[in-house]
Amino acid sequence: MTIPNADRAIIAEDKLTDYLLNMLHKRGGPKARLLLRFGYRSDNPQALESDLRVQHLSLEVARTHENAYGVVYEIEGPIKTPSARTVRFCSVWQVDTGTDVPRFITMYPR
Repeated sequence: MTIPNADRAIIAEDKLTDYLLNMLHKRGGPKARLLLRFGYRSDNPQALESDLRVQHLSLEVARTHENAYGVVYEIEGPIKTPSARTVRFCSVWQVDTGTDVPRFITMYPR
């Protein structure tokens, strides 16, 4: 199964620029160092957004669970990065209660 309504998924730009691609972020810093090493850039978050949409949202869901806010979907699979290296990541998405559109939460290397 793939994430329902993946074609309408929301990926907030600030989630990318202020968190995943920000080396100064308390929790996102280590992820940023990794992503920047593989060619992603904080001044071009569209590259990471595009790779998540094209390379991850088309993959099968590895795990789901419910939390107080909705249904969480985890996708595990490779992403070919701008540096031409392929790295396995887990991306986390949530469909909030009362909506039918997935929202990007985070990603981390596997």
